[in-house]
Amino acid sequence: MVSGSLLLTALVQLVVAGLIIWLLYWFIERVGLPEPFHKVAVVLLALATVVLLINVLMSLTGTPLVRWG
Repeated sequence: MVSGSLLLTALVQLVVAGLIIWLLYWFIERVGLPEPFHKVAVVLLALATVVLLINVLMSLTGTPLVRWG
C-alpha cells in the first residue's frame, strides 16, 4: 500500500531532482563544450536521470534500485 507521506516524499524528490538536472543541462549548454564532449555529457546526464526516475518509482514499492545511504 502506498501512503500519502510516501507519495509526498517521492514528489518532493522528483521536483528537487528535476531542478538539479535542469540546472546541470543548462550549465552544459551554457559552457559550450566541443561536440564529442557535449554529446557524452548530455548522454551521461540522461542516463543518470533515467536511473534516478527508476529509483524513485521503485522506492514507492519499497525496493529501490539504489540505496543512497
